[in-house]
Amino acid sequence: MHWGHAVSEDLVHWEELPPAIPPGEDGAIFSGSAVVDKNNTSGFFSEEGSGLVAIYTNEGNVAKPGKPQVQSIAYSRDKGRTWIKYEGNPVLFPTKTLDFRDPKVFWYEESSMWVMVLAVRDRVDFYTSSNLKEWSFASDFGSDILGIHRGIFECPEVFKIQVDEDPNITKWVLLLSVGDRNGVNPNDSEPPAGGSGMMYFIGNFDGKVFTRDETLESFDTIKWIDYGSDFYAAVTWDGIPKEDGRKIWVGWMNNWRYASTLPSKEWRGHMSIPREIQLKTYPEGIRLIQVPIRELSQLRRPIMSLQDLTIKPGSNVLSDISTAKAEIIAEFEIGTAVEFGFKVRSSSTQETTTGYDVLNEELFVDRTKLKRN
Repeated sequence: MHWGHAVSEDLVHWEELPPAIPPGEDGAIFSGSAVVDKNNTSGFFSEEGSGLVAIYTNEGNVAKPGKPQVQSIAYSRDKGRTWIKYEGNPVLFPTKTLDFRDPKVFWYEESSMWVMVLAVRDRVDFYTSSNLKEWSFASDFGSDILGIHRGIFECPEVFKIQVDEDPNITKWVLLLSVGDRNGVNPNDSEPPAGGSGMMYFIGNFDGKVFTRDETLESFDTIKWIDYGSDFYAAVTWDGIPKEDGRKIWVGWMNNWRYASTLPSKEWRGHMSIPREIQLKTYPEGIRLIQVPIRELSQLRRPIMSLQDLTIKPGSNVLSDISTAKAEIIAEFEIGTAVEFGFKVRSSSTQETTTGYDVLNEELFVDRTKLKRN
């Protein structure tokens, strides 16, 4: 397993580059993150002054028997086009658990330290470092929270974000990807769509310890990122200019319940479109919402515009439209209907229904239905 590499100037059009970091005797290259070491804390960039440092999990490492998952680093002096593995790898070993992976690293300005958030089976560990090479344990989170454990934790992250787009009000958000890799023994503690999903906690972080605001009363009170099946292990971009102010991430469009059985040609799996994250205040409290990034609007090309139509059961006003991708902007007056919506990705054998349930006042996406003749 390699690290791939793609670059973009607008987060919409991407150029795929050759694989960035290959596996070797140090093991496969699992998930992680990369940072700009602008102050050369690592000492890798004495001439250039700054560069990129990747922090990733090596799976199958043999540096210490019985500890196959370790954290390693590599650095790049040419904007990520070529990478040099640090000769002192691994930089961090687990203490007990075999599940010890997916480091997300960021610079914590208040303490002038790097912070690593790491998935350690049933908890999240925080480590700190001044140079990206030597790491000290700071705290852990999650092992004592009843009801949130469904399989092992993966791809954690913590970041600060404005509330209601007010720069004077901020909160920290901790993310966890969790789910059943084997697709067995489903129960009520699964993510909403089954299999795997992402949850989040709102609170505060002081550079070492994350403290959540709310006390979970039951699994039903967990805040889920996405109620669909295919948004997992999302990772944010750091360093977005302050004048922009957005927090943006991209996720893996897949689910551990069927990830290994999907058909594959050139690849297996996709990344989601980038999404902007926001915190909004509602009567029930602060909640995380997502919106497609505004850059996607450049892809819009008019296909059809309809107005002042009365839709009758069985009618199909979009029968002349056939496209792999489309944005549908629709405004309805409900009238006496109990349900309305669109059937998309429709063929002779199946379809996906997107609609609104009037009785329950819910939007829905149903991709399980087979078309009945």
